[in-house]
Amino acid sequence: MAPQLQARWKNPVIVVNRAGASGNLGNDSVARAEADGHTLLVTPNTFTMVPHVLPAGGQHADVVKDYTPIALLSSASMLMLANPRLGAKTAGDVARIAKTQPDLGYATSGNGSPMHIVGELFNKIARVQLRHVPYKGTTPAINDVLGSHVMLTFLGMPVAKPLIDAGRLVPLAVADKARSSFLPSLPTMQEQGFAGVEVDISFGVYGPRNMDPALADDINKTLREILAKPEVAAQFRNLYQSVENQPRSAFAEKTRADYKRYGKLVKELGITAD
Repeated sequence: MAPQLQARWKNPVIVVNRAGASGNLGNDSVARAEADGHTLLVTPNTFTMVPHVLPAGGQHADVVKDYTPIALLSSASMLMLANPRLGAKTAGDVARIAKTQPDLGYATSGNGSPMHIVGELFNKIARVQLRHVPYKGTTPAINDVLGSHVMLTFLGMPVAKPLIDAGRLVPLAVADKARSSFLPSLPTMQEQGFAGVEVDISFGVYGPRNMDPALADDINKTLREILAKPEVAAQFRNLYQSVENQPRSAFAEKTRADYKRYGKLVKELGITAD
């Protein structure tokens, strides 16, 4: 998006990757910035999950109060995947295998990650107890699944699709409301009898709180015009993501709904940062 915005605004648009503290370092820097539209946050919707997982005091800015939702950019499906050696073809196969293999585990990028939340949702709804195996990041989690040390994982389509195409992981189910256009023959969890096992992945743009609504609307309009360009949509599809294009009010409502839903799920599933 940066080159497109730079061409429109006739000003440099600099992408600053600021990692650390589960994304909070970058998030907080935007919350503290001037609300003049010159500093924006691009983040996945883990933004709405992390505050509920971190211990008290770990989240410096308030997701709902300290940011101005501007635009939803894209979305991607979450998938349940298995090492081919497990022999599973569906989520139902996993549920059956889990009842005879009590040590069957699933690898994630860490406690409180989307992978962890969807895994515990599956445990609850399928009435099984897959063992959670957390890693410090997605890459080591994937490596141990590929190496047959852990037999299951949950990944977003952008990471999963190349591994599926290479025959290295077997897709078992889409953990989303609908099937994905990138794997149209793969049924959802709901279609396989596990309704409610849904964790979406999306990427959005936020500004600091107290932004002039007219300014936020203008940026939303610009972003949506860029997203409507076929060549931009093609770039997103090359990353196995679907472009989203909706009014700012709809994105604000999604942010509030995600924050509420994941807060409730984290509590119900007993997920913590430890």
